[in-house]
Amino acid sequence: MASVMASNMLPEKQFYCPVCEQVFTDPVTTPCGHNFCQACIQSKWEGTNVCQCPACDRSFPSRPEMSINIAFKELADTFKQMIVCSSAAPLSSAQPGEVVCDVCIKEKQKAVERRAEEFISELQQEITELQRRNTEMEELKNTEDHLHLLQHLPSITSPPPTKEWMEINIPPELCVGTVRRALSKVERTLMNEMENLKKEGDTKMKRMQKYAVDVVLDPDTAHPNIVLTADGKQAGRGELLHVVPDNPQRFDPVICVLAKQGYISGRFYFQVSVGQKTFWDLGVVKGSVNRKGMITSKPENGYWTVRLRNGDEYRALDSPSVRLPLKEKPEIVGVFTDYDKGTVSFFDVEARSHIYTFTGCLFSEKVYPFFSPGVCDEGKNKGPLIITTVNHES
Repeated sequence: MASVMASNMLPEKQFYCPVCEQVFTDPVTTPCGHNFCQACIQSKWEGTNVCQCPACDRSFPSRPEMSINIAFKELADTFKQMIVCSSAAPLSSAQPGEVVCDVCIKEKQKAVERRAEEFISELQQEITELQRRNTEMEELKNTEDHLHLLQHLPSITSPPPTKEWMEINIPPELCVGTVRRALSKVERTLMNEMENLKKEGDTKMKRMQKYAVDVVLDPDTAHPNIVLTADGKQAGRGELLHVVPDNPQRFDPVICVLAKQGYISGRFYFQVSVGQKTFWDLGVVKGSVNRKGMITSKPENGYWTVRLRNGDEYRALDSPSVRLPLKEKPEIVGVFTDYDKGTVSFFDVEARSHIYTFTGCLFSEKVYPFFSPGVCDEGKNKGPLIITTVNHES
């Protein structure tokens, strides 16, 4: 029975070392994602100057430091137990006076083996996804680039697509207890790492907020439909056009306004309350952008902006523009610009999550904070954009 079980599961080659072709003993994982027995890969690399993966021939400039993959070791050990269990415990036995039907035994055996193969395939997919996330977290833990960390944080902090394994009816002869314990251990470890990364992201966002500047809106640049408060901290959409001087700095007909102060070096941060608005644009622009007639917001034209349309359509106006599938509707948006590094980043302040980062920005002159409160949207978008004060204590 053991040989039959093993031969039917042989397509599950992930449990066999490519070097010794035996079920893994103390498996380790190379940086390119392949698994080997620890002794096998050490033997392969012993006395060589260039460490090369036996599976894909990828070379590594220095010998990778690899430790035993605990979760995968438990899976491999469980696979060995399954073979032993299958050979030691027949699926059916005859009682005195009974005759066992060979056809029935074979049908039961095939059914169990098919379910085992499906189980292993689904479990391996989940383990592979968890290993990918774990590898990415290890890389991010060692990065000093806070923008890179925050840009990748949402993809690894979102819950993994785990299957409800407890709902699967698996026969006891498959010995899945160890597998479940291993999977639970991996998930607990992953969740702890995710929590640590969130804390790191929060710390690094606070560092960016230390570059907060006092933004005051410039009435000389405001479209005639924009209503500014006396302190220059709010920009709303008015019902009627205001009578204002037609100066070269003013945006018309696009409903926009700039801050009074521009920046030509260093870093600066500001944040804006967008509330429940359904339309808005935020970002930074070059001081020399065209302000008359229709404009196209993209980096080539001196615009680095993110916008909202129709209440839930978020887009970064890069080249090409990028649809942003945000899971939560941000109510306060933070904008961080590193002039010297050439980056503009956007954040959901309350969720402490990254939205988007423009990289490779070609700044050659002053750049200014940019705001557009948007259209009225049948009265749903009347609320103003409000420049908020950064709370360094939160």
